[in-house]
Amino acid sequence: MKKVLVTYAVQGEFVEIKWPDIEPYYVRTGIGKVKSAFHVAEAIRQVRPDLVLNLGSAGSLNHQVGDIFVCRKFIDRDLQKMSGLEIESEIDVSAMLNEKGFCSHWTEEGVCNTGDSFLTEVAHVSGDVVDMEAYAQAFVCRAKEIPFISVKYVTDVIGQNSVKHWEDKLADARKGLSHYLNVLKERI
Repeated sequence: MKKVLVTYAVQGEFVEIKWPDIEPYYVRTGIGKVKSAFHVAEAIRQVRPDLVLNLGSAGSLNHQVGDIFVCRKFIDRDLQKMSGLEIESEIDVSAMLNEKGFCSHWTEEGVCNTGDSFLTEVAHVSGDVVDMEAYAQAFVCRAKEIPFISVKYVTDVIGQNSVKHWEDKLADARKGLSHYLNVLKERI
């Protein structure tokens, strides 16, 4: 039986995983990189999972509300601004997932851009979706040698929707992620 640590930032993003042969553990990380990294590290220490699966909502510049992305590549947009200082700002977790044989059939590929701000205005950001936690979780998982993957549901288009719109779309995100994970995928 595989242990899967399922992470989500806010209660509105909680999705129950119903896969055979896995034992799910859930942790609400809170919003932001610091809280998220702390709670994931603590949960990894306690649970010792085989995989960390981050679920949640995300904004996007180039995609539609309702799109789902499976992210194996992460960018820290706050650290990316300091690229001249040679500070790492990108993580690719594909190799560790492939090594363990996890989620190889999840093809809705995307890049997640993480930062400590809720983007409401159009700005240049790399990646397909933006959030406030995934890079930090990928960083912790890589350091602990635990495979990590993130599945994001687009709830808002940056520059077109507000924080209120995101709150209104959380129920849709829960339904969309539940369908994706429990009907379309049904296994890691």
